[in-house]
Amino acid sequence: MSNTSKHRCGWCIGDPLYEAYHDNEWGVPVYDDDTLFEFLVLETFQAGLSWITILRKRENFRDAFDGFDFKKITNYNQEKIDALLQDTGIIRNKLKVNATVTNAQAFIKIQEEFGSFSKYIWGFTNGKPIKNAFKSLDKIPANTSLSDTISKDLKKRGFKFVGTTVVYAFMQAVGVVNDHITSCFRYQEINTKHKR
Repeated sequence: MSNTSKHRCGWCIGDPLYEAYHDNEWGVPVYDDDTLFEFLVLETFQAGLSWITILRKRENFRDAFDGFDFKKITNYNQEKIDALLQDTGIIRNKLKVNATVTNAQAFIKIQEEFGSFSKYIWGFTNGKPIKNAFKSLDKIPANTSLSDTISKDLKKRGFKFVGTTVVYAFMQAVGVVNDHITSCFRYQEINTKHKR
């Protein structure tokens, strides 16, 4: 199938970076803690901004935050935080930068309790992706009762910038839910390839 004849979700069309992300990553179930943490960082920075803004800065974030290594991030001191706040390649939001350090610490506590963050997050769906079947983008919710539940639990565990909308965007990104519209070529691909 040629790139132009593929039917995609409308939100990514027209930007090669966005289309590549949609075609290869968005909605694919992730069970790896390193990748889950990366998306958690990116989604928290995305709060109040567009995802394409974050996507364009993703490699800058990777460089700035030591490859999203939560073990390193947990030990960031004020000097490192100040340096990040001078870094024009990322979103220089003091609260979000500080939240990344706090979230790395909370992430490790979850790993200690559950064995992995993956076991924790996938425990909310018994390890299986939720296969939604939305026919159009306007039917896709910004949050659900499950994202409300996860958001509350993460906040209780000390996470910051994890409101229900951020959590739902995270769930969509890491494939906890498949929110590709049913006519999108990725909808069926993900449902068939990623059975667990």
